[in-house]
Amino acid sequence: MTAIPQGRTRRAALLSALCALVVSGTGLTGCSEDPDEGTNGVGKLPAAEIQRKSRAAADSATAVRLSGSVATSGRTYKLDMQLKADGATGSVTAQGATFQLLRIGEQLYLKADAGFWSHADGAAGGKADAAVADKLGGKFVRVPQGDPSYKKFSGFTEKDVLLDGLLTLHGTLATDGHHEQAGTRTIRITGDKGSGGTLDVSLEGTPYPLSLTRAGGAGTLTFASWGEDFALEQPGKDETVDYGKQLPTS
Repeated sequence: MTAIPQGRTRRAALLSALCALVVSGTGLTGCSEDPDEGTNGVGKLPAAEIQRKSRAAADSATAVRLSGSVATSGRTYKLDMQLKADGATGSVTAQGATFQLLRIGEQLYLKADAGFWSHADGAAGGKADAAVADKLGGKFVRVPQGDPSYKKFSGFTEKDVLLDGLLTLHGTLATDGHHEQAGTRTIRITGDKGSGGTLDVSLEGTPYPLSLTRAGGAGTLTFASWGEDFALEQPGKDETVDYGKQLPTS
């Protein structure tokens, strides 16, 4: 993230001192630094236009890192994913079980320990016997495209699909002041005064989404490394297991 230049901080301090002098000497009020000075200008726009520009920026970015929690269908998933058009890599935690996902093109791999595969209520939707669980544990397991789990797991790895489902505010949009996310100035927009979610959009450079609180307490997410490419490496043969047509089920 871009750090706030020291010069800007010094200017703000000097302006504050001058304002105090003017107010104490003349009784004038309203002396303050323009919060949009030196920004990309989106902070002056209506909330709907800010949302439109942030979505356009997200859609056009070649890559992003997404981290945080998402609650859906009665489950909470903790995500730490790097996403781009032709693949993704990262980890997902659900119900106390953590697994790694790697997608290269249409080929999807899942890596987890033996406990994940043998757990009757695990994220894979079923269980494997001890021998199979030991075989799969610690390996990159190819998820067959015809397997019911493929669509579920691949959804965590598809940038456009994931962002399209997440970057949505519900209700009447409004701006909610200037804020900061990891050292970057932001403008916050809300849906229904926050009950429909909040989104912080960068005021520096491209107006990327930086922080999201989903409606109804359905999770909070941060977005970073917009447009920064990353490598996707095919796992070695000794690290890979081709389970077959379908993952273990109970």
